[in-house]
Amino acid sequence: MMHDFLRSEVFSITLTLLLYLSFKTLHGRFSYFFLNPILLTTIALIAFLLGTGVTYEEYNRGGSYIGFMLQPAVVALGLPLYFQLQTIKKNGYGIILTMLAGSITGIVSVIVLAKVFGASREIILSLAPKSVTTPIAMDIADTLGGIPPLTAGIVLTVGILGAIMGISFLKLIRVKKPAAIGLAMGAASHGLGTARAAELGEVHSAYGGLALALNGILTALFSPWIVKLLGYAQ
Repeated sequence: MMHDFLRSEVFSITLTLLLYLSFKTLHGRFSYFFLNPILLTTIALIAFLLGTGVTYEEYNRGGSYIGFMLQPAVVALGLPLYFQLQTIKKNGYGIILTMLAGSITGIVSVIVLAKVFGASREIILSLAPKSVTTPIAMDIADTLGGIPPLTAGIVLTVGILGAIMGISFLKLIRVKKPAAIGLAMGAASHGLGTARAAELGEVHSAYGGLALALNGILTALFSPWIVKLLGYAQ
């Protein structure tokens, strides 16, 4: 009876929300970078699954409802973007060029590094869309000939690392403008980076959401050409 309850959708949703809210409260109180609530929730859920024998598929029957909310959450990023629309229009060319450079650099750098460390072709193609939000990244990886589930894990890892260390790194290299911080976080760490940037203010959130969207489009457009140019096309 208890085992059936642990596998239920209601328990999966409740456990996930309680863990996240608990770790978010902990992070708000102590503010240490390693207390990132998404990271800690992920670790706690993995420990739960391993300890109880509940499979990921059984857990995800409830978890998928939480995943579904990602779509309206991403759409909600359009609200701060709307409030900054006039400023964004004035800097449109600079933003496009910045995002173009960021997208190409993100793809090329990870392919080169993966090659240096001896990764296989499939792994390299799975890594190429690492900085794009998960649904887009998985489609890109599938189109390129990579492994979509592996890409999903890589995207989550990149997002968590960016959310944990991104703001501190930008401060270290003296990036101070809210627009620049938002663009950098959204381009490098997609939704999780944008969520972290949004904690700093509305301008950060607006530019983070813009970068998330533009980087997804540009990566989808340019990754097949870059992969072909570097000799990894199917």
